[in-house]
Amino acid sequence: MGKKVLLFLAGLMAIFVLAACGTKSQDDVVKGLNGKLDSLSGYKVNAKMTLKMGTDPQVYHVEIWHKSPAFYRVNLKNAKKDQSQMILRNDEGVFVLTPALNKSYRFQSDWPKNSSQAYLYESLIKDIIMDKEAKFSSTKDYYVFETKTRYQNNKMLPIQEIKLNKNDLSPAVVKVMDVDHNALVTVEFGKVQFNANFDKDDFEMKKNMTRAQLNLPTVASAMDKAFTVKYPTAKIAGTKLNGEKEMNLEDGKRVVLTYTGKKPFTLVQEKIITKTAMAEPESVIGEPVDLGFTIGAVSGHAITWSQNGIDYMIASKKMTQEELTTIARSVQGDAVK
Repeated sequence: MGKKVLLFLAGLMAIFVLAACGTKSQDDVVKGLNGKLDSLSGYKVNAKMTLKMGTDPQVYHVEIWHKSPAFYRVNLKNAKKDQSQMILRNDEGVFVLTPALNKSYRFQSDWPKNSSQAYLYESLIKDIIMDKEAKFSSTKDYYVFETKTRYQNNKMLPIQEIKLNKNDLSPAVVKVMDVDHNALVTVEFGKVQFNANFDKDDFEMKKNMTRAQLNLPTVASAMDKAFTVKYPTAKIAGTKLNGEKEMNLEDGKRVVLTYTGKKPFTLVQEKIITKTAMAEPESVIGEPVDLGFTIGAVSGHAITWSQNGIDYMIASKKMTQEELTTIARSVQGDAVK
């Protein structure tokens, strides 16, 4: 009997020690995240996003604002390339802004509800909660989850590792990985300002376009930069570059790359020198797709996007939308044939 009492007391002591150390189970952390999600009125946070899709890593500074329940402002900047794009969601829809070109596009979409978003805190919480097979571990400073992703058009990135700060369950680091656990997208978060205050027009499209343009080179100087043709670095078995045609337009230049083989496709890159200011955002047919560095539009057998002053389109009747997205993501790399 004495031995049983001693074992019982030892077990109690172990529980007290664990509690004193602040150790939580996976269920405890998930419950805490559920509580965060329910009470979240909004937040502001800055992050660094590194993409390893091409030959060289691309680094973006991301400013994320969210006002509950459904207002978003995500500003992506690549200072190295004078490149800036903004994703906005308000009562009027989802907008993608390219300030240097004074271009804006409107989607009638449920973004970001339908897919994982590595830089949105509430999206990460949903990924953790929805994955009943998520792996959990704990370090000195972090709770770590490995979960499935919910990308609609990119099954090439099926896994993510989410590190949460133990003190307030805020995001610390997110790594989105391929099937071999190679991190292709890494997001490193700064300190999150929870329950942040916002001005009335912080999510208004025209105000954000104007503010963003004040911090960029003029539209003309952005357009005058050299047009460097980009080639996809992603490899599609049995498909190769077969032709390259350059056309001078009245107000710019167009390059058409033709790939032939089992999965043929055409990649069009176009730069217009003279752009008239867009009075209203252009409506986009198709669903928004997250390319990591911006939001593109995928519809039927084609995907389109704008980056660094150049409009891109990939079209193929033989490729799935997932394959189109994979090719599009890799066009951001260096010029490699």
